[in-house]
Amino acid sequence: MTESTGKVNLLGMTQPQLEQFFESIGEKRFRAGQVMKWIHHFGVDDFDAMTNVGKALRDKLKACAEIRGPEVVSENISKDGTRKWVVRVASGSCVETVFIPQNGRGTLCVSSQAGCALDCSFCSTGKQGFNSDLTSAEVIGQVWIANKSFGTVPAKIDRAITNVVMMGMGEPLLNFENVVSAMEIMMDDLGYGISKRKVTLSTSGVAPMIDELAERIDVSLALSLHAPNDELRSQLIPLNRKYPLAMVLDACKRYIGRLGKERVLTIEYTLLKGVNDQPEHATQMAELLADVPCKINLIPFNPFPHAGYERPSNNAVRRFQEILQQAGYNVTIRTTRGDDIDAACGQLVGNVLDRTRRSERYIAVRQLAAESAPAPAANRS
Repeated sequence: MTESTGKVNLLGMTQPQLEQFFESIGEKRFRAGQVMKWIHHFGVDDFDAMTNVGKALRDKLKACAEIRGPEVVSENISKDGTRKWVVRVASGSCVETVFIPQNGRGTLCVSSQAGCALDCSFCSTGKQGFNSDLTSAEVIGQVWIANKSFGTVPAKIDRAITNVVMMGMGEPLLNFENVVSAMEIMMDDLGYGISKRKVTLSTSGVAPMIDELAERIDVSLALSLHAPNDELRSQLIPLNRKYPLAMVLDACKRYIGRLGKERVLTIEYTLLKGVNDQPEHATQMAELLADVPCKINLIPFNPFPHAGYERPSNNAVRRFQEILQQAGYNVTIRTTRGDDIDAACGQLVGNVLDRTRRSERYIAVRQLAAESAPAPAANRS
C-alpha cells in the first residue's frame, strides 16, 4: 500500500479545483492553468521541472502538495499492440487499465473501483466483492500513466489515446464525484483534450445517477444490457431488481435526448451460450430497443476459471447479429484482442494483493469490457 504523505495531491483536481487550491495558498488563479499543463500535457510530477513557475512558488508547492499517481505494478504488451497495466491504489488493492489500438484509434479502458458490489453472475470482478472507490487522482492517474508510456502529449495530432471508456473494474456511477472529476480533466484542453464524443461512461443501469450525470457532464453513454427481459436480466445482473429495464431505458433516453440528434446509446451485450444467445432473445431485444437511438455491441463471452458460463458458437453469434441487423440495428461483434496477455474482454486479472507473502502475484480473474465511443446512429425507421 502507498502511504499517505499528508500533502494535497494535485493530479486529480479539475481546473476550478486547482484555482481554488492556489487561492487558498495565497497565489493567483492563473497558476492553475500552468501547473495543469505540466501535469497532464507533459506528465510532470516534479515541481522543479516547471520552468515557468517561480522558485518561491515551487518551494511552496513542494512543502504542501504533490503529484502522485497509482503505483505501476506491471505493464504487458500484446502481439496485437494491446497494452495492460496493473496499478496499485491507496487501499492496497490493484486494478487494471487496458489500451486497445484499432484502425487508427486508441481506446483506453479505465477502472473506477477496486472490486464491485453489483455481483453480476458472469463477471468475476463482482465475485471479488467491493474493496474501495478510486479517488479522482487514481482514476485520471490511469490516463496519466498510459499517456506517459507512449511519450506523447495531448497537443499532438497523432496522440496514442484518442478514446477513453469508463468500463473497467467497478460501476462508475457508484463512484460518481470522483469519476465525473476525472472525466472533466480528460475533456479539458488543459488536461487531455479528448472530445466529449470520445469519452464514454458504461453503466449497469443505476437509473437515478444517469439522470444526475445528465445534469453534470456531457459524455457518451453505454449500457451493459446483457438480457432483453427483466426476468433474465435480474438473474444475471441483481441491480435490475432495483432498477428494472423500463426505468433504466427511460433514464438512458432522457440522457441521450440531451446530447442531440447525432448521439446514440451504446448497448453492450455479452453472449452466454444457452443463456441469452437464442433467436428469441434477439427478437425480444429488437422489440425492447425499438424507440432507443442506439448501436449494439455483441461480446462473445471469454471464459475465465469457474465462470459457470460458456462462449457461444460463431454460428450462434452471427445468427444473433443477423436478426438484429434485419430489424435495422447497427450491430458489431467485438473482436478478441490481447488474449496473449490476458487482456481480452473477460480475461483480465483483477488482483488482490497477497499480503502474507507481499508478492507481485495476483490471484483473481475479473471481467472488463473495453469499447470506444458510440458510432453514429443506425438507419432505422
